[in-house]
This record gives sequence, structure tokens and C-alpha cells, in this order.
Amino acid sequence: MTSTSVVASLPYVETLRLVDHHCHGVLRRGVDRTAFEKMLTESRYTGDLGGSLFDSQIGFAIRRWCAPVLDLAPGVDPHSYLDRREELGPDEVTRRFLSAAGLGALCIDTGYLPEPLLSPVELGTAAGAAAYNVVRLETAAERVVRSGTSAAEFADAVRTQLAEETKTAVAVKSIAAYRVGLALGGSRPTDAEVAGAAGRWLAVIDAGSPVRLADELLHRFLIWCGIDAQMPIQAHVGYGDADITLHRSDPSLLTDLLRALQPTGVPVILLHNYPFHRQAGYLAQVFPNVFIDVSLATHNVGWRAGALIAETLELAPFGKVLYASDAFGLPELYYLGSVLFRRGLARVLHEGLDEESWNHADADRIAHLIGVENACRVYGIERPIAR
Repeated sequence: MTSTSVVASLPYVETLRLVDHHCHGVLRRGVDRTAFEKMLTESRYTGDLGGSLFDSQIGFAIRRWCAPVLDLAPGVDPHSYLDRREELGPDEVTRRFLSAAGLGALCIDTGYLPEPLLSPVELGTAAGAAAYNVVRLETAAERVVRSGTSAAEFADAVRTQLAEETKTAVAVKSIAAYRVGLALGGSRPTDAEVAGAAGRWLAVIDAGSPVRLADELLHRFLIWCGIDAQMPIQAHVGYGDADITLHRSDPSLLTDLLRALQPTGVPVILLHNYPFHRQAGYLAQVFPNVFIDVSLATHNVGWRAGALIAETLELAPFGKVLYASDAFGLPELYYLGSVLFRRGLARVLHEGLDEESWNHADADRIAHLIGVENACRVYGIERPIAR
């Protein structure tokens, strides 16, 4: 049976209005070829080494699946694709891809804004979906430091800042993986310890360093602040840009902290996880408050998305896996994440049907759990109406 007929035989997967529980804004401007290809990779791509990013899994997936949304033939050459994109303009390109993604809700991390991006309201309007905000912990702490807060005042000032920012949010997010790695201790820092660490950070800033939080104790303090606020905690894990030291972003390094957080019952959602998705699946199985996704890896591995999803679901309970695109910059990534997730999940579910591991009603229920229900339960958001 071909992959196309696999998807056609599981129509429920196609009707889901997915909850994209981790995503970002998209560009307001048009892009040339170099800028477009740069957005297809986590590297600092400049177009001068390694050939074109169109010659990669994600590049071929763009040409195959995104081209028809722009009224082009599947597999169209990159030059024609980018010409058509320019002809339509960024607003129309964004409208087409977000509306075609079949989304019911978006949980948007607004903590990284290298340039003006579409706001959550604008993204939700383009997608025809509810839009929710996710607060980045480190960004909130850096705002506190820029306000002139002293080391002694830092802990209370961060709590006050987060209380204000999370009034309209559904979760907070940690990027400790980028800054110090995931070998975070399990103990809750005292205010005295936080003041000491904040004093060292302020001294480094006073000496001329940028305001960039990179202290294990302070990252851990921020996570506990999120716990105290009863906000689901998202944590970047695994695959990311060149600031990541990959072996330090293995989710198993979080084990001590996860043990300490388990009694709180607050959900901890491990984002991305590739190439540690099997470790993440194990953690989701053994810790009742741990949830996972594979997000941006899905569209980066292209037609291999089904294999990635199958490996993730080897150990992870189906009630612990969420859908996300981690789309950033290009609206194509919202659509491509949705298409490849649906196709990959349909393939896995169909293989289970062939093996008589579950029936069609079970397959539909699994799809709904992963694509919609789990995220709504974790974040306490309204369930979208099916298409």
C-alpha cells in the first residue's frame, strides 16, 4: 500500500484540527534565496558551503508538499518556487500556509524576537485558530536585570515579573539547554543562593558582558518559579542551533530535577528531543508529569517523519505525546510540520492496524490524543471543533 493510500485510509487523521503546542512568529517581510534557505536549517547558513539547503530532506519536502499551496506542481524547481513566493507576497503566502495547516490552537513562544514577527493574534487570525502565549523564563529574568534590580531584590522581582507576564499565558519555557546544558540539580535554590548567583551575574554584566543568563542555579530557580506559579514547564531538549552543545542537551540529564518536580504534579513538556527522542519516551513513561514532542525534527527529516514518530512511540504512552511544529520565520514550516506529522502518524497507525495491534476506533482515538487532546489537557485550553 502506498503512503498516499495509507493516509487516505485513515481520514480521521486528516480531519484533526491540530493543537500546535510549541511554535513561534513568522517573518513580516519577503526573503531572497539565501535568507529562505537559512530559515530551513538551525545552522548559521550563508550559502557558501555545503551546497543548497534545497538538497536536503526539508528542501525536498518544501518542493513536494508546499509547492501546491502556491499553485505550483509538486517538486517544482527552487527558482520557480521562490519566484512564485515573491509574486504572491508575504501576507498572502502566510495566509495560505497557516490556513492550510488545519490548526485549532497555537501556543506561541514570543521570547525570541530577532526582528518584528507576526504577533500571536495575527498568527491565530491567519490560521483561523485560537492563539495562546508562552512566556520564556530567561527573557523575563533578563528584563528584570535590565530594570536595574539589585542582587538582593532579584528573586522577588523575578516572581513579580513572572506573575504579571503569565496572566495571559498557558505555560512557561526554559532554554537552559542552550545556556548551561540540562544537568540541572534537583534541589530548590534558596533566596540567599539566588541573591549570590544574581550578584555574580550582575558583576559580569557590569564588566561589559551582555545581559544573557547562563547560570545553572538561576535556570533552576526560574523553573521552580514556574512550578510555584502552577504553570506547565516547557524545556528545550536536543536539536537546536549551533549554540547547543548537543550531548549536554540529552533529556536524561534532567532526571534529578524531574524526580524533585514529580510530587508537584505540574506538567513538564520536553520539546524537540531529537536525536534523544527514545530517551524522552522513556522519561515520559516513568514520570507521570512528563510529556514530549518531536516538533521541528518532523519537518527536518522529511519523508522519514513516520520512522521518527514510530521510534518516539515505542515507549512513550500515547497520552503523553503532543504535536508541535516549532515553526519559526517561514509560514511553510507550520504547514509542512502539519502535513508530515499527519502522514507519519497515519503510517504508524496503519502499520498497527496491519499487525492487529489496535482497531480503527483505537487508531482514531490515538490520533486525537496526540494531535489535540493531550495538549488541551496539559495547558487547560479549550478543545477545537473538528473540521
